[in-house]
Amino acid sequence: MRVWRGVDGRGSAVRPRRVLKGLTADILLIALATGISRVLGLVRDASIARQFGATAAYDAFLIAFYVPQLLRQLLGEGALSTAFVPLYAGLQEAGDDADRFASNVLSLLVVLFPIVCVAGILLAPVYVPFLASGFVADKLTLTVSLSRWLFPSIALVGFGAVFMGILNAHHRFFAASFSPVWFNAGVILGALVAAPYWPGPPIFGLAAGALLGAAAQTASQLPLLRRVHFRFSFTLWPVHPDVLVLAKRMLPAVVVLAMADINLLVDNKFASYLPDGNIAALQYAMRLFQLPLGMFAVSIGTALLPRLAVADARGDPSLFRRYLGDGLATTALILIPATVGLILVGKDTVGLLFQRGSFSAADTARTYSVLVSYTFGLLAYGWDYVGVRACYALGRTGLPIVGAVASMAVNAVLDAALVGPLGAPGLALASAVAGAVDAAILLVFLRRRVSWGPLRPRLLLIAGGTLLMGGAVFGIQSVARAAPLAVRVFAPILAGILVYALCVRLTELWELVHRRSTDAQLS
Repeated sequence: MRVWRGVDGRGSAVRPRRVLKGLTADILLIALATGISRVLGLVRDASIARQFGATAAYDAFLIAFYVPQLLRQLLGEGALSTAFVPLYAGLQEAGDDADRFASNVLSLLVVLFPIVCVAGILLAPVYVPFLASGFVADKLTLTVSLSRWLFPSIALVGFGAVFMGILNAHHRFFAASFSPVWFNAGVILGALVAAPYWPGPPIFGLAAGALLGAAAQTASQLPLLRRVHFRFSFTLWPVHPDVLVLAKRMLPAVVVLAMADINLLVDNKFASYLPDGNIAALQYAMRLFQLPLGMFAVSIGTALLPRLAVADARGDPSLFRRYLGDGLATTALILIPATVGLILVGKDTVGLLFQRGSFSAADTARTYSVLVSYTFGLLAYGWDYVGVRACYALGRTGLPIVGAVASMAVNAVLDAALVGPLGAPGLALASAVAGAVDAAILLVFLRRRVSWGPLRPRLLLIAGGTLLMGGAVFGIQSVARAAPLAVRVFAPILAGILVYALCVRLTELWELVHRRSTDAQLS
């Protein structure tokens, strides 16, 4: 039997039973915490929309937050956390002093992050004009000032990412996944409480709320570290051997994340030449687009990774194919009807969530048009997430980089071609096509590792159920045209869910749902 390197990466065999113990419960907890965070994220965006709408000030805030957000993902909660967890867990498994490794990482970050923050603050006048070359002088000056305010957030969240990794290694998944709720709460306070009374431009109140939220997100995890008996000791030297392994592990994840963020950078750069509010419209639409993607695709990928890795370690390609096929089918089971639902109910949903205060009916129409363009890539991005996890399980960490590079090139070319005739919706459509290219590259590589036989009829059943769901949604909308906005949103959604759930229950798709809820094969 081959050694599964997906856990500690150094050849230490890991018992599958221990890895998969309580897997379903962990997934449900992660999904619950993520769902709470996503819903509060929508409340956050609704609060921002009420106070700032789709205005020049909010455009400036989004550009100012771009670089801190990018570095936060690269140095913090994205690549660092992803690479940190397997190493820390591997040291625990081997009986080594995992806390010494974590303390060494945190100590090095204590030195690194202040340098990064000072550099970001001083260099803001250099990188901000590059990111938003279409901004007029006053808008550019505001963006530079906001960048200097927001840059320290990367240090706060970077430390929180390590704390999150420690808690996940101790199987405290809910608390770690729940921590972003505090960030959202801070931004809401900034928008609704600080901004109206801020002595200067109100948008700085929003920036203060973002800093408060980042601090709260990190601080919320400190009491839980004590419960898992984590012992911190400031140690810069000698450097723990696995710190170098951590740096090497981060490189592929950093590259893939960087490519995704470069796509966003290119989108924002083109959008900066459009009228005020278009960058904000992209942001509001992206929040709704990411709701089903973030809740369900992430949960499915999290559940699949250990199963695929164990199947590969056992040298059982048929089991690998079955699980990968199940993952692709389950992703389609959720994201295909979600695509149709966002198109049919999206405009009323945008209006219900955001249309108040400074957010006008014209902003609703503009945001909805962007959302429709994004939805064409929803299934592709979900399948891409599953495909990346399959590559990691196989140890082919370089392939996602190939897909990301191709996606970046396609996105840039289509941005330039579509922004003129279509405006912001063209930028969203470019992102959708780029995601499809990325997913296609991964699936071509994985084509022999998928059970296509069962997948095809499942996709046909999903398409049929989605058509019936869409008919139910459209019918309720036709009846409820004069009803209050909340009724026009929730009644069609409820009807669609009930009809689609009945279709799943009465067809072979139910076996897929039931199988995905158990750990039968690998327990």
